[in-house]
Amino acid sequence: MYGHIETLAKKIKEGVDSIDGIEAKLFRVQETLSDEILEKMQAPPKDKNIPIITASDLEAADGFIFGIPTRFGAMAAQMKAFFDSTGGLWKGQKLAGKPAGIFVSTGSQGGGQETTALTTLTQLVHHGMLFVPIGYMFGAGMFKMDEIRGGSPYGAGTFAGDGTKVPTETELALAKHQGVYTANIVKRLLG
Repeated sequence: MYGHIETLAKKIKEGVDSIDGIEAKLFRVQETLSDEILEKMQAPPKDKNIPIITASDLEAADGFIFGIPTRFGAMAAQMKAFFDSTGGLWKGQKLAGKPAGIFVSTGSQGGGQETTALTTLTQLVHHGMLFVPIGYMFGAGMFKMDEIRGGSPYGAGTFAGDGTKVPTETELALAKHQGVYTANIVKRLLG
């Protein structure tokens, strides 16, 4: 809605792209809200250089890190609509065995950083994907208490507030870490 997932995704891409032989591609899901509603919500324009993903785009990928915006503690409708479009891939188990991570953005501290990740796992599990959590591999950054910080052992995260809060340096570093960590897992699996 306000670019928080996009900001984290770009930082994750930096991390992925830093691993020799691994390249990230950014996509966005189709927006389901009308332009009129988006304008009333004061949503900024989307980056036109990031293409809209289709279910068929997933089959060519070796791994995924899904950015999940949160609505009421669970996956936003736009993401759910996208995952609902992957039934053909599910039927053929085309994504089975592929590693997948999750990162989130919520409006508030009690907004569902972990519940969104947990409820997203059902999508990955039904496809047979291999969930790649970051655990506490980020080290001391996972235990910082001197600032409001999103993210959890499930994946990177940020708090959007009313849309004006921007991701902190710690949240961005966690996102880049997730990119590096997940890319290394993908590379190992590719052998």
